[in-house]
Amino acid sequence: MINFGPINRIEFNRLKEQGFFFMNFIKKYIKQCEEICELIEIETIELMAQNLKALRDRGGRLFFIGSGGGAGHSSHAVNDFRKIANIESYTPTDNVSELTARINDDGWDTSYLNWLKVSKFSSKDALFIFSVGGGNQEKQVSVNLVKCIEYANETGATIMGVVGKDGGYSRQSSNLVLVIPTVDESLITPHTEAFQAVIWHLLVSHPMVLQNEMKWESVK
Repeated sequence: MINFGPINRIEFNRLKEQGFFFMNFIKKYIKQCEEICELIEIETIELMAQNLKALRDRGGRLFFIGSGGGAGHSSHAVNDFRKIANIESYTPTDNVSELTARINDDGWDTSYLNWLKVSKFSSKDALFIFSVGGGNQEKQVSVNLVKCIEYANETGATIMGVVGKDGGYSRQSSNLVLVIPTVDESLITPHTEAFQAVIWHLLVSHPMVLQNEMKWESVK
């Protein structure tokens, strides 16, 4: 291993000639992002925006669920939709005490579901999923999300989400779940999680959803 330290342009070019950088990978990754942008289903995104406006108009709440990167996205999205879109939003992973108590006492698979039930989740509300695989009961992957989707269908709530691969159970459950196109089988997770952030920021900025000017857009 070489300890590079600070690198100026001359040193960068010298190291580049010696093959220490992976510029081709960077170019490939960015090109793939461009491909995804061209392939993505914009009609589904527009329907999401319309449903988010309808949700706010009827006084419904928006519940985000995800694990791993999806949990982090959920917390960020809750902030954005509350502050920018004036939509009452929540996620179970924002309360580590309740979450870990439910996992410890009742099990992981029902932890989100039981939280939704206590929140009196109803047909007036909406569920929003951030997941790479979308959940799969048979393969026992993200079963906690599958149970929430089943419950949302039982209550008649709106189901939305951004997922990857073939969409899994999330995609099967609703036509408002967007599947990020797979352009490289070895990079499904980073592309999906990157575009989840792109899509929710697009939605919160959408003219039908946006309510409050964002901070840096208001600073002159």
